[in-house]
Amino acid sequence: MRPAICWFRRDLRLSDNPALSAAAHQGRPVIAVYIHSPEEAGPWAEGAASRWWLHHSLQALGAALQAQGISLQIHRGPALNALQTLIRETDAEAVHWNRLYDPAIIERDRAIKAQLQADGIEVSSHNAALLREPWTVKTGTGGPYRAFTPFWRAAQRESTPAQPLPIPPLTGPALNSPLHVDDLALLPTIRWDTDFPAYWQPGEAGAQARLHAFVEQPVHRYDTDRDFPAINGTSGLSAHLHFGEISPRQIWHAAPAHESDDVKTFLAEIGWREFAHHVLFHHPSFPDEPLNPRFADFPWADDPDHQLLKAWQRGNTGIPLVDAGMRELWHTGWMHNRVRMVVGSFLVKNLRLPWQQGEAWFWDTLVDADLASNSLGWQWVAGSGADAAPYFRIFNPIRQSERFDAEGAYIARWIPELSRLPAKHRHAPFEAPADVLAKAGVTLGVHYPWPIVDLKASRQAALAAFAKIKKSPA
Repeated sequence: MRPAICWFRRDLRLSDNPALSAAAHQGRPVIAVYIHSPEEAGPWAEGAASRWWLHHSLQALGAALQAQGISLQIHRGPALNALQTLIRETDAEAVHWNRLYDPAIIERDRAIKAQLQADGIEVSSHNAALLREPWTVKTGTGGPYRAFTPFWRAAQRESTPAQPLPIPPLTGPALNSPLHVDDLALLPTIRWDTDFPAYWQPGEAGAQARLHAFVEQPVHRYDTDRDFPAINGTSGLSAHLHFGEISPRQIWHAAPAHESDDVKTFLAEIGWREFAHHVLFHHPSFPDEPLNPRFADFPWADDPDHQLLKAWQRGNTGIPLVDAGMRELWHTGWMHNRVRMVVGSFLVKNLRLPWQQGEAWFWDTLVDADLASNSLGWQWVAGSGADAAPYFRIFNPIRQSERFDAEGAYIARWIPELSRLPAKHRHAPFEAPADVLAKAGVTLGVHYPWPIVDLKASRQAALAAFAKIKKSPA
């Protein structure tokens, strides 16, 4: 039988991989290929932290395929040229891939499919990334949803997600890959990633290990523990999901009985990811432009030389919960979701800097940077997106810290210069008595910065700015 090509993209796993199973159908020889073509993703090619993850995930995939008896072929783009070359060299008769939903990739894949079919090649694309593809969930009038709750309710009315596919039996020709993972130069030249291996195990095995550890215990306290950044109460599966090292179907069927509030809340987070892809598919400009057109004229603050933005990026705002989150992001490539909302609100509403600047920084520094989820999250915080937070919801980072990190453990971990302060003063050291600061060895402006903005005044300025656009015509 002539071989079939399985084109791996962000589906870097062997189990529950529809494209791989289809390529191996009836014992056909399989050629596994990864094509590195970041330029084809347009402005949203992988950021630095994502490239670190991709490097290690490709290594893990190559080892897993080798254990099954076939090798991972690594090529550079353009993707169409690489596929045509591989087809000529191997006499392959079919190409299979799993669909992606980023606007630039959709356009590219359509062109590739049309050309390969014109070349006489069988081409099939499959769903491996979502429970419900973006165009399958519709309102009563046949349109897309703009609010999560009715979307998720409608999505769950469909049939139960199919059981995950096993790893198919694999055979393939003996081929030497033209490139190795190291040739892609995905790792940083200045090694800011030294802490990452302590937190992450990229690859399918790491994804499965994290899933099983989560459903064993933490999921049963998820409804409450997920809000506390000092507690290991979340699944940590977001990067594994983004790179397709695990599928939402595998997560769905691994979760305990779905009747408990904890499990329902956890699965709703999978639903939020589905909603993000739904919104992006129907609004391709969503990563760059506000969904609510009123917000296009929002009066952003001046930030000469980006000094406010840089202080936020580096975790030097003088607001401990914000700074702890930004430092966690830098050291681990990840940030707790509750804190993501707080740091996002602080950037957009207290500093009044454009949400696109925060979106871009997260894109470069998050290992789980996902175009759909990142865009939805930032437009939610800004109040301009689908099912967004109301404009008057401005998180108070001190109150959030007192409520969800009462002992200041999260702050102490990521801002060690404040760890000797009594817990009640870690949330707002600028309000602590001078003798308390002195006893803890903290001099504001030396060991830790004064706040770069007054929270109360900046809140009032934000509300005034939002009120202006609220009155403007849509």
